[in-house]
Amino acid sequence: MTSCFVVTLGVLMLGPAGAQAGDAPSWLSAASASASSGGLRAMKPRTDLLDAQAQHDGVDTEHIFGFSMGSDIGKKGEIELEIENVGRFSRRFGSYTGVGVLSQVKFVLTDNFRVAPGVSLASTRVSGVPDMIDNRRTALAGASLEFRYKLLDRDVMPFGLTLHAAPSWNRFDEVTGFDIQTYGSEFAALMDKELIHNILFATVNVWYSGGASRELTDQWTRDSELSVNGALSYKVGADLIVGVEARYLRAYDGLGLDRFVGDAVYLGPTFSMHLTEKIGMSGTWSTQVAGKAVGDSRRLDLKDFERHQAMLRLNYLF
Repeated sequence: MTSCFVVTLGVLMLGPAGAQAGDAPSWLSAASASASSGGLRAMKPRTDLLDAQAQHDGVDTEHIFGFSMGSDIGKKGEIELEIENVGRFSRRFGSYTGVGVLSQVKFVLTDNFRVAPGVSLASTRVSGVPDMIDNRRTALAGASLEFRYKLLDRDVMPFGLTLHAAPSWNRFDEVTGFDIQTYGSEFAALMDKELIHNILFATVNVWYSGGASRELTDQWTRDSELSVNGALSYKVGADLIVGVEARYLRAYDGLGLDRFVGDAVYLGPTFSMHLTEKIGMSGTWSTQVAGKAVGDSRRLDLKDFERHQAMLRLNYLF
């Protein structure tokens, strides 16, 4: 089901229609500016009018798709604070809750390039989960540095494409709640397309993440994960966008996707909205609807993944 959804989105994104997205603030649409007088419009070149229309009517797609991302990165010179809260809930038995909070400051250096240093906190509550030690702990988790480069601009190309890379270091295992040294990176290709101007948007993401971890016993472990995401979002009002997202995740032992250990399919609704001119909020709640762990005949992979994953994101544009 997820594969068909992603393929359908891919076909739509490669269609001939060009998008007309604008340079709105980096979490949702910009408010439409007042129209200039008829005399002044008559004096402006037609290209200027088209540019102005795109700027005032467009939607920034970065955070309108839940866990999935659009290709927009903001406008040159923007500085934005982002606080992303990710929750992971429920294993097959016992009680499990894990929450990670990533705080980033995004600096848009050019129209095509952005950097975002960040720090993360984590909180884990584990009780009665097989193969996990009961604990309740909250701690500073680590730090990361995100880079994004917009390779294709959907304003002038059939679809948008942004490349993402984010090396990270962690001293706290957000899954188990114990001290651990982890050095990792994630890479992604973020593609999106405006299917109906200023109304309907689609995205397809491909994510890879991998890391090497050293436990207190000085034993090293290596793992990686591959994710293919697809989402649709519909603008229902000036300040509200809603949609649906599907994600297919595969977990591996080894940094190079070496040994497959399990997979999961998540489905869930998404939303993105303006709270004020400078504050935006977005989020999603995803439920595992299919999956399987290697060596386990039971439905769903609740060894490598959680039953539910949720995200609530707040953005403040300086």
